[in-house]
This record gives sequence, structure tokens and C-alpha cells, in this order.
Amino acid sequence: MLELGILITIAVAFLIAVALSPIFIPFLRRLKFGQSIREEGPQSHQKKSGTPTMGGIVIFLSVIITTALMAAKFGELNTEAYLLLFVTFGYGLIGFLDDYIKVVMKRNLGLTSKQKLVGQLIIAIVFFLFYQKYSFGTDLRIPGTDLSFDLGWGYLLLIVFLLVGTSNAVNLTDGLDGLLAGTSAVAFGAYAILAYNQHQYETAIFCVAVVGAVLGFLVFNAHPAKVFMGDTGSLALGGALAAVAILTKLELLLAIIGGIFMIETLSVIIQVISFKTTGKRVFKMSPLHHHYELSGWSEWRVVVTFWSVGLLFAMLGIYIEVWM
Repeated sequence: MLELGILITIAVAFLIAVALSPIFIPFLRRLKFGQSIREEGPQSHQKKSGTPTMGGIVIFLSVIITTALMAAKFGELNTEAYLLLFVTFGYGLIGFLDDYIKVVMKRNLGLTSKQKLVGQLIIAIVFFLFYQKYSFGTDLRIPGTDLSFDLGWGYLLLIVFLLVGTSNAVNLTDGLDGLLAGTSAVAFGAYAILAYNQHQYETAIFCVAVVGAVLGFLVFNAHPAKVFMGDTGSLALGGALAAVAILTKLELLLAIIGGIFMIETLSVIIQVISFKTTGKRVFKMSPLHHHYELSGWSEWRVVVTFWSVGLLFAMLGIYIEVWM
């Protein structure tokens, strides 16, 4: 029965996203919520200027509606589900404000880095307070083993690091048509399998709801994209992915299952450090997906390659936890 429920969850989330997108895209276009393309970015991206953004609202609504419906039907809206929805809503709201400032107030950088960080920190701390209140445990487990270490209040630092770091890493990955939609679907799909294996069925339902939602959004976000998810979607997805890793006690596996997001972030860090210390750039442009674009790869080739690598990372993460 539950297996059927999971399949239904993916289908419902997919259909909601597919149904909402044709409604929101013209609406966003009428409101002139078009993407501003950075002049320092690849010149081939300038033709994307004006493409409706903030499409993450579609993903956001699809996930929340589907999770609420399916959890009530096949399980219950328990504490884990509420925490996941809280993080998704909170980080999605920060992303929405960032996008709104960019497209409506015509400030290309949106929220300042300090404003965004403060919002992310507040949500992470509130998440930890509820996490501790319901006694989920502050132990850090080594995947594939029975070893664990109790971090005590140090777990707060881990939660802050994961939520803030992952949301920003996923945000960096949202730079090509369909890139983030595909890689996030793979990552959430992997955690859905692992949550199901742990009998955390509500968490598994949430994960597959995200998978269905981003795949539905991908119908309109694949190259050439008719809509971008913007920070509304990318920050929400990043925060939600970190929250899933925390609730399944598979925090360390996030570095593997979310390997694409880590690589993208490291490419930016390496580029900045190299340029500031030597005056030279390691990559033609960062994040890494732009390097391959400027190396002559087509946008679609970069996206499919990153999807494939993300899938390999996800399979490795599942192997380590389930079969090692």
C-alpha cells in the first residue's frame, strides 16, 4: 500500500507542477518578472534575458500540497514532515524576497549577502530548537557503520553549516537550463530510498514529492527554458535537502549524494582563492558548469553530463549506506 502511495505521490506532484506552470509563466511574464542576466556571465546567456523567473513558486506549491495530501492519506503529518515543510517554506521565502528585489526593484544582486545569511541563520536556529525539543538526537553517525558520536550543542553548528552551506551550494548550481532540476531530483530520489529503508515514510513521501515537483517543472525548464526557478526554488531545495539529511541521520552522506553541489561550490572557492593570491584563474569561469560552456561544450551536453555524474554520486551514497 505504501509503495503505491509513493508512486502516487510522484505522479501527483508532477501533475500539479505541470498544471501550475502554464498558469504561472504568463502571469510572471505579465508582471515583467524576467531574469536579468549578469554582463560578466557567458555571452550566450544574454539571449535568456527576460525569461520569467521565480518559477520556484510552482515547485514550492507542488511540494507543500502533495506532501500534505499524501502524508494525510498514507501516513500522518508528523514532526518530521512539519520540520521539512518549515525549512522549505523558510528558505523559499528568503529566495522569493531575493528574486523580488532583483526583478521588481531592478537590483541585480537582490538581498545583500548579510541579509540573506541572517535569514538563513534564523531558520537554521529555529529548526535546531524544534529538533532538540522533540529529542531527535544530536549524534553524528558514520554511514555504513554502527559508529556514532554525540556532538551535544555542537550539533547546532553542524545544522547551521549544513542548512546554510547546502542552500547556497544548490543555489550556485542553478545556472543552466534544467541543471538544478535534474540534479536535485536525483539527490532527493536517493534520500527517498534511504528514508524508506529506515522506515521514515513521511520523510520518504516528502522526498518523492520534491522529485515529482522538480520533474514537472523540468518540462518547462529544460533547454530552451521557458521559466527559471530563481532563488525561490534553489534556496528552498537546498535547505530541504539538508533538512532531509539531518532527519535521516545521514548528514555525512550529503557530501556524496550532493556531490555535484559540493563540486560546484569548491570550484567557486578555488577560483576566488587562486585569483586573490596569484592573480590567475584556475577555471575559465566559475561555478564549474560555466567553465565547460566556455570550453566549447553545448549547454545541453553540460547539463546531461552533470545529471549523469550526480546519478553516480547518488548510487554511491546508497551503496555505502545500504550494502556496505
